[in-house]
Amino acid sequence: MSTGGTGGKPPITYRDSGVDIDAGNALVDAIKPMVKATRRPGADADLGGFGGLFDLRAAGYHDPVLVAANDGVGTKLKIAIESGRHATIGIDLVAMCVNDLVVQGAEPLFFLDYFATGRLDVSVAHDVVKGIADGCRMAGAALIGGETAEMPGMYQAGDYDLAGFAVGAVERGQILPRGDIAPGDVLIGLPSSGVHSNGYSLVRRLVAEETLTWADACPWENGQTVGAALLEPTRIYVKPVLAAIKATGGGGPDGAIKALSHITGGGISENLPRVLPEMVAARIDLDAIAVPPVFGWLKRTGGLDDAEMLRTFNCGVGMIVVADGARTEPVMAALRAAGEAPVVIGAITPGGGERTNAKGKGQAWAVAYRGQLGLDGPSS
Repeated sequence: MSTGGTGGKPPITYRDSGVDIDAGNALVDAIKPMVKATRRPGADADLGGFGGLFDLRAAGYHDPVLVAANDGVGTKLKIAIESGRHATIGIDLVAMCVNDLVVQGAEPLFFLDYFATGRLDVSVAHDVVKGIADGCRMAGAALIGGETAEMPGMYQAGDYDLAGFAVGAVERGQILPRGDIAPGDVLIGLPSSGVHSNGYSLVRRLVAEETLTWADACPWENGQTVGAALLEPTRIYVKPVLAAIKATGGGGPDGAIKALSHITGGGISENLPRVLPEMVAARIDLDAIAVPPVFGWLKRTGGLDDAEMLRTFNCGVGMIVVADGARTEPVMAALRAAGEAPVVIGAITPGGGERTNAKGKGQAWAVAYRGQLGLDGPSS
C-alpha cells in the first residue's frame, strides 16, 4: 500500500489543515472527571456517546413540562480572552441559561455547551469547561455533553466562542409566571454580583475611552485589576429561588411566589414587564437598591443618565421575585434561609400611563421609578 500522496506529493493531513483530533481527544479525557462531578438523579452516563441521555422518571417527575433555554456571554468573552483569565467565563455561560429557566419555575436538569475556536488550546479549553462544570454544580444541572469545534480560518488566533443550552422541567400546574399578579403584590430584589453578562460592548468601549488595560488597577474596586473585576461571574439564583418556591407553597395557585424576572440585557425596564399581565404596572423604589460601585464608574465615565443605566445594566438587581403582598415575610424568610439577601424594592400597581415594547409583552405597562439610583462610589 502506498503511503505517499498523489503524484509523489507528501500527504496533507487533517492536522496539517489546522484540526488536531488528538488534541480534541486529550481535552475529552481531561474534562471527564469534571463532568462526572455534575451527575445527578436522571443523568449518569459518561461522555463519548453521540447524544446525552436524561431519565425524567429517575429525577422524580410525574407530569413534567420541559423548559429549554440557550444563551452566550456576549463580549464579556473578549475580556476573558484578552486578559488570559478563562476560569469563570463558563460560570457565566451556565448562569445566563439556567437563570432564564428558573423564572418559569423550572429546575435545570442538564446542560450542553458549544466551544468553537480556530486552533484548540487544551489548557484554555480545560479552564473554560471547568467553569461550566462549576456552574452546573451551582445550578444542580448535569453536564451531559457538548461540542468542541476546531475551525481554522474562522477565528483569529487565541479567539474562541461559547454557547450554552439548558433544559429543565417543572410539574404541570407549577409553571410561572401566574396570571393572578395584582396591585398590592410586592417586588423583591436579589442582589447581583456586578455587571453579570450584559452591556459589555459599552463597558469595553468605556474602558478603552479611559485608556485602561485589563491589567491596570481597578478604579472602582481596590485590590483588583480591571479585568478581574469585570470578570466577576454572573450569580446563579437557581437553588435559593427553588428552595423559596418550595417553602412557600410551590409555584401553583397556593404559592406565595407569583413570578420571577431575570434582569439581563434591557435591565429592569425591559425585563420585568415580560412577566406581568396586561392590566398592572410596576413601581420601583430606586432608593432601596444597593448599587455596586462599578455602575457608578460606568455612569460617570459614559455620562449616562439613570434611564439609560436602568435599560442597559442590572444596576445591582439580578433577579426580581413577585410575591403575594399578604405573604411577603414568609418569602423573605425563605430567601434568607436559602442564603440570599432579599430587599423589597417596589410593588405592583394598577396599569396606567406609558406602555412598553418590552420583548414578549407588547402591551404591558411600563415600569415606573421613584427615588434616585445610588451611583456614588470612588471616582476615576
